[in-house]
Amino acid sequence: MLLIDAHLDLAWNALGWNRDLCQEVDTIRNSEREMTGKGRGRNTVSLPELRKAGVGISIVTVLARANAASKHMLDFRTQDIASANALGQLAYYRLLERRGLCTMIEDLPALEQSYTAWQTSPQTATFGFILSMEGADPIVDPSHAETWYRQGLRIVGPAHYGLSAYAYGTGSEGGLTPAGYDLLLVMEELGILLDLTHLADEAFWQALDKFHGSVLASHNNCRSIVPHQRQFSDDQIRAILERGGVIGTAFDAWMMAPGWTEDRDGRPPILIERAVDHIDHICQIAGNTNHVAIGSDLDGGFGTEETPDDMNTIADLQRLEPILAARGYSASDIEGIFHANWINFFRRSWKK
Repeated sequence: MLLIDAHLDLAWNALGWNRDLCQEVDTIRNSEREMTGKGRGRNTVSLPELRKAGVGISIVTVLARANAASKHMLDFRTQDIASANALGQLAYYRLLERRGLCTMIEDLPALEQSYTAWQTSPQTATFGFILSMEGADPIVDPSHAETWYRQGLRIVGPAHYGLSAYAYGTGSEGGLTPAGYDLLLVMEELGILLDLTHLADEAFWQALDKFHGSVLASHNNCRSIVPHQRQFSDDQIRAILERGGVIGTAFDAWMMAPGWTEDRDGRPPILIERAVDHIDHICQIAGNTNHVAIGSDLDGGFGTEETPDDMNTIADLQRLEPILAARGYSASDIEGIFHANWINFFRRSWKK
């Protein structure tokens, strides 16, 4: 079945991890077999694997943070440097597009064309992507958002981990910065959608109050199942549903079940089915299946050491179909979770 994945860090994997995503997953793993470090030799995503997975359309990111105090591979000393790095990631997508390996989706007609192609001729359809920015530091000031929009940016999450120029994010406590309020106004004027993923609680509520455009959560799970600030509370879930948003279920194992450790011998198995617990919870709050979908975040800084124990590559997302059916989801419900809920979200958002 066609899958739409709302969160893949493809360009960061290519540039930050020096991975050739045109290769098979096993080839990439083999090239990293002598490397140490989290995720090395354990990747789950490549362009050939996306086709095997049925992922025909995805929200893909540019990801670069401005944090002079950090030595993390995501962090740069200034927003200018972070912006230049993010532009390099955008250039990577454009080069893939030049080779005919993917197509940027910037508006509703392009989305409908890609969706129709994958529904009717999946063997020949081209991977379509919608460009998102995870953490808005590469927007060097709010007026710079227009330049990014002209280059195809359609979704922005103001923060990632820690404090960005615009908001507090995961692992920190606080709200929007003064520049964050200004950025949201510019985003709304341009029609850039707001991704609420990673916002600290105070920033989340301030952003919802200030921003009147369409909102989504590309990759987020439920705090009531796995208590952590990175997850959404039930009140946050309700607020997103009231705004017509969709929440993408993430497949980072620590977000799926409490008590996760990398030591598989020291804990019960964490299986793909645990994702359906989060899907169920959101559906119960909503009273329907229209506001939950997939935002896997696979290879988002981790590999198979931090995926469900029964997941080897992104192609295993297709195993959700029989699991959902066994839980009582109808064929139309499953189609919604796999792809139609995201399509309908963009139809609503891009018709405004």
